[in-house]
Amino acid sequence: MNLTKFFAELKRRNVYKVAIAYAVIAWLLIQAGSILFPTFEAPAWVMKVFVTVIAAGFPIALVIAWAFEMTPEGMKRTADVAPNEYIPQWSRWKFATVVVSLALLAAGLLIFQLQRIRTSTTAAGLAQKSVAVLPFESLSEDKNNAYFADGIQDEILTRLSKIADLKVISRTSTQKYKSSPDDLREIAQKLGVANVLEGSVQKSGDAVRVTVQLIDAANDSHLWAETYDRKLSDVFGVESDIAQKIASSLEAKLTGREKAAITSVGTKNPQAYEFYLRALAQRNRSSDPDILQRINAYRRAVELDPNYADAWAMLAIEQANYFTGPEKSEELEKNIRVAAETALRLAPDSARAHEAMALYYGYCRNDNAAALAELEIARERAPNDGGILSELGVFQRAQGKVDEAVATMKKAADLDPLNINVWKQLALTYSGLRQFAEARSTLERALALEPEDLDVIGGLAAQYQAEGNLGAAWKILSPHPFPSPEEWACVIYHEQYYLWRDYGFLIETIKAMNLGSKSYPPLINAANDVLLANLYFLNQERDLALPHAQQAEREMQELRAQKFVLYEVSAAYIEMAARAGNRAEVEREIDYVFAKVGDNKWRLPAAESWAAAGYALLGDFDNALPLLQDSLAKPNGITIADLRLSPAWDSVRNDPRFQVLTQSQPNENKTAPGP
Repeated sequence: MNLTKFFAELKRRNVYKVAIAYAVIAWLLIQAGSILFPTFEAPAWVMKVFVTVIAAGFPIALVIAWAFEMTPEGMKRTADVAPNEYIPQWSRWKFATVVVSLALLAAGLLIFQLQRIRTSTTAAGLAQKSVAVLPFESLSEDKNNAYFADGIQDEILTRLSKIADLKVISRTSTQKYKSSPDDLREIAQKLGVANVLEGSVQKSGDAVRVTVQLIDAANDSHLWAETYDRKLSDVFGVESDIAQKIASSLEAKLTGREKAAITSVGTKNPQAYEFYLRALAQRNRSSDPDILQRINAYRRAVELDPNYADAWAMLAIEQANYFTGPEKSEELEKNIRVAAETALRLAPDSARAHEAMALYYGYCRNDNAAALAELEIARERAPNDGGILSELGVFQRAQGKVDEAVATMKKAADLDPLNINVWKQLALTYSGLRQFAEARSTLERALALEPEDLDVIGGLAAQYQAEGNLGAAWKILSPHPFPSPEEWACVIYHEQYYLWRDYGFLIETIKAMNLGSKSYPPLINAANDVLLANLYFLNQERDLALPHAQQAEREMQELRAQKFVLYEVSAAYIEMAARAGNRAEVEREIDYVFAKVGDNKWRLPAAESWAAAGYALLGDFDNALPLLQDSLAKPNGITIADLRLSPAWDSVRNDPRFQVLTQSQPNENKTAPGP
C-alpha cells in the first residue's frame, strides 16, 4: 500500500477537516450539555449517554467522509465519482475561520463552566450545615421596640450555638450587616457560611409578628420560610421552633440533650422576657454605663421571675465584666456568686450558667483552674458559641495549655471572623510564644477589619519591638499621633521612646496631657506619677522625680487596698520604686503582683521579668538571675531584645551572668501555624 497516496486521498476527501471540525463541535456540545442539563435538572445518566453518543459518532463521521463525496450534483458514493471529477473544497482561510470560531466558542463555554465549578467548589467548601443569622429588621412603628428584634435574633443564635452539627456565626460578626442585604453571596463568603437567616419583627402592644426565611446563599434560593403571629404572652416558643426548623432544613443531627436545650423556655413572664431582651440587644456595648444598664435590666427580669435561669446567668456575667474594672467590692463579688449559683441550680445543663460560674471563679476568686473546668462544660453544652470559645482560649492559656488555646482561639475566629478582639487575643498568644511573624499576620487580619484601630497598629509595632527592630516599629507608629492614656497603644508608643532613651520627649508628652487636672480614674493618675517619676530618674533629675515618686506610692497603696491591678503600671512602678531605692515598696508590689497572678501560668513569666528588673536595679542580681532565667524559658516571658535594649538592665550589663543571658536563645515555643 502506498502511504503517500493514502494520506493524499484522505486530504482530498476532507477526512482531516471532518476530524478536526467534529472534535471541535463535539467539545462545544459537551460543554453546552454540562451547563444545560443541570439547569433543567436532568438525571446524571443523561450526560453520560450524551457524551457516549458523541464519542461513538466520531469514527462514523470519518467513515462517511471517506465513503462519500460532495459533488455539484450532491453527495455521491466515492466509487461513483470519476477520479478527475471536481470536488468542491473550502479554502484554507474559510475552514480556519470556522474552526477557530467554534474553538473560541468552546473555550468560552469551558471558562464559564470552570467558573461555575469554582463557585460550586467554594460553596461546597463552606459547610452546608452552616448559618449566619443576620440582624432582624424591626418593623414596629414605635422605634423604642427595636430592641425586641435584636433580642429575638440573639436568642435564636444562642439556641443554634448549642447544636454541635451546625456552624453558627456569632452576633458580633453578623451585626456588621443590615437586615436584608443585596450582596448575600459575598456576605456569606466573608462569614464562611453556606446559608443565611433573614428576619423581621413587628411588635404592636401585646401582638408580635416574627417573619423568617432561610436562604441558600450560593443560589439565593429559599430553603424554608415562616411567619409567626403570637401574643406577647405566647411568644416564648418562637425562637425554639425557628432553631429546630433551621436544624431540620440543614439536616443537622440533634442529640437528646441538644433538643432539650433548644426547646427549653426560659420564662413565661412577658415583662421579665422584655427586660431580658432589652439587655440582650445591648450586649455588644462595653462601656461601664452600658454594662450597668444591662445589669439593671437583668435584675428586673429575675425580680419578675425568680426562676428565670438565663437572666440569672446573664446577670452574673455582666456583673463579672463590671468587676474587672476599678469598681470592685466584696458586695459585688457576693452578688456575682449568688447569681451564678442560682443560675446553675435552676439549669444545671445551661452553657450560660456554667460560663457565669467560670467568670466568677476567674475574675473574682482568681481560680483559673476552676474557671477552665466550668468553661469546658460550657463548651460541651454550646460548642458553637464564639464568646464561650474566646473565654475558654484565654483560660486554657492561663493554665499553660497554650497549644490548645491557639486551636480554641482559631475556632472562635472561625465562628466570629469579623470580631477584631478575637484576632487580637490570638495575636497576643502568638506573640507570647515568640512567633512574631504569625502575630503580625494575625494582626493584619484585624487591621483589615478596622484600619484605624490604634491598639492593632500598636500591636503590630510591638512585634518588631520584641524582635529589637525599632526602625520597623517606628514606620508603623510614626504616621499616627501619640494615643491618649486610656488606650493600650499608649504603652507601645511609650516603649518606643523608652527604648530609644528619649526621656525628654516622653516627659514633655506626658506633662502636656495634663492628667492631674482631668477626671481620670485613680489608675490613670497613678500611672501619670509613676511614669514621670521614672523618666525624671532616668533623665538624672532626681529632685523632680521624688515628689512624683512619693505621690505614686500613695496612689499604688490605695489601688492595692482596692484589690485592683493593671500589670503594665505595676511593672513601671517596680522599676520606679527601685530607682528611688525603696526596696520595701519594690518587694510589696512584687508580692502583690505575684498574688494577683496566682496560678496564671501565662502571666507569671512576665511578672518574673518585672520582679527581676526591680532586684537588678537594687543591685541584687542574685535574686534577679533565677527569675530572668525562668522568664526566658517560658511562653510570654522576656525577650532577648528587651535584655539588650531596655534601660532597666543597664546596671547589670557588665555582669558576666547577664551577658550570658543576652547571648542565649529564648525557648521558641512551637504550636500550630497561624491562620
